[in-house]
Amino acid sequence: MNDAKIKILHITFNMGIGGTEQVIRQIIENSDAERFQHEILCIDGAIGALGQELQSKGIYIESRQRKPGTDIKLAVSIRGYIKKRKIDVLHCHQYTPYFYGVLGALFTKVKVIFTEHGRFYPDRHHFKRRFINPLLVLRTTHITAIAKSTADAVAKYEYINRKKIKVIYNGIRDLKGQEQSREALLKELNLASNYQYVGTIARLEPIKNQSMMINAFAEAKKTLPDLRLILIGDGAKMDELQIQSKQLGLEKDIIFTGFLDNPQRFIALFEIFLLSSFSEGTSMTLLEAMSMSTPCVVTNVGGNPEIIEDCKTGRLVPSDDAHLFSGAIIQILADRNLTELYGKAGRAKFLNDFVVKQMIHNYYALYKGK
Repeated sequence: MNDAKIKILHITFNMGIGGTEQVIRQIIENSDAERFQHEILCIDGAIGALGQELQSKGIYIESRQRKPGTDIKLAVSIRGYIKKRKIDVLHCHQYTPYFYGVLGALFTKVKVIFTEHGRFYPDRHHFKRRFINPLLVLRTTHITAIAKSTADAVAKYEYINRKKIKVIYNGIRDLKGQEQSREALLKELNLASNYQYVGTIARLEPIKNQSMMINAFAEAKKTLPDLRLILIGDGAKMDELQIQSKQLGLEKDIIFTGFLDNPQRFIALFEIFLLSSFSEGTSMTLLEAMSMSTPCVVTNVGGNPEIIEDCKTGRLVPSDDAHLFSGAIIQILADRNLTELYGKAGRAKFLNDFVVKQMIHNYYALYKGK
């Protein structure tokens, strides 16, 4: 390995807007540039918005267009990249990039690290992987997952020994003290100041279950008429969720912003941050809300209970239960002492377990180790 500078290639689907991409960006932007050089290879064609942002900062990024089926040419291309760019560490994010990364790493000396960032819902077994994955593991230096629940799922559904999987929680920079004024944020979204706002930042996709969130909001609004919901993000469910809002007579009370640059700044508007997913790893937006002392109501799925302790650092409610989700929102907004308690406890949990320096330290130990 190069003693002067370790060259790390992150291989991922793309660098659009999502949790995996945010983790890669956090690793790169908080790197010691004198010791580590990071590059990115996207295998699904488009580089994406975060990729373009990193390119503008001088990060080297290439893309490939993965073909349907098993694309052997992609693996050959990755091997050529490793040799040409003299890569020391191949950090593969998610399973498919890992599969092609290992194939590309064959007959090279590159170290291979596989990080699983999340699972599909519902999760399922893949018969072929029972035989393929033990072979991939033989060419893998380290396997990590972003939550204990994710590591357990990898062991169960990918047939990988749980003892081989190290948990490295996601981490972010502390956002406290960087908040814009409420007035400026309201003006940017053209919102009135005489409402209470709750909201979320997430892709509008089935796994995020914003449909349940809207139903819960509708129920909470019967008790709290000045409540409004902000959904920041875009995705395949946008039209369906907007139709649902109109059917409930809430088209003026639910704000769909679509994609926004630096969306985390709008958490400062939220009385409560909401996360209604069917499945989660370590949600980056949840960590952002906690860093800003914003109380959170989240579903008790995936890595969420590893982050939020019910009635101590926030509220955990069963998955897909609009009534209990609504009740948690009403409970917090009815008690300012509770709002402050959850906000402070959540921030303390963030500072103890989820700051970016801890995540970077854990990954760099793998990059430098054997």
